[in-house]
Amino acid sequence: MCLIVDGEHQNDDVLVLPTNFSMVEDGIYRSGFPRPENFGFLKTLNLRSIIYLCPEPYPEENLKFLGAQNIQLFQFGIEGKTDPLVCVPRDTIMAALKILIDVRNHPVLIHCNRGKHRTGCLVGCLRKLQNWVLSSVFEEYQHFAGRKSRTTDLKFIETFNIKSLKQCLHSIIYQYQGYGSKKRRLLYQEENLSKPQVTSL
Repeated sequence: MCLIVDGEHQNDDVLVLPTNFSMVEDGIYRSGFPRPENFGFLKTLNLRSIIYLCPEPYPEENLKFLGAQNIQLFQFGIEGKTDPLVCVPRDTIMAALKILIDVRNHPVLIHCNRGKHRTGCLVGCLRKLQNWVLSSVFEEYQHFAGRKSRTTDLKFIETFNIKSLKQCLHSIIYQYQGYGSKKRRLLYQEENLSKPQVTSL
């Protein structure tokens, strides 16, 4: 039996969650940067993929963990911004969304450094794709960003054009899965699919 906690514990019987960890929906998780003490917990998620939203190289120790667990790393280098005039790159978020909504990459973990701004922008754009009302999208973003909520991020999410996603993802089809709730999932058609760039482990 293991105890799951938020904190800095090294006990083998304790599973330590990454900072700002949460489930976005079935098969999609978000967090801050995973540390070695979080690896035990990450194993329980049976991840297939990680979407990493920072430009810095992934630590060697983390790469070894991903290789041992057969987890693919998709890196989208978005600079951490403090200048309010610097905007999130729309094309990069669009490319990350393309990976995120492909269920073949699930279960997937999205993370940046602290799991607040860059991760919040990507999840916010996903919520727009899921037809969430904007007030609920903002509430979720602010829950994770806390006092460091950025109006530029909220503006980016508000103005992000989901319609343009269809132009980039013409090979995506809507398909209903079972599971009782008949949740709408987005799947790539096997034909016409270009292989995404991944980091070699």
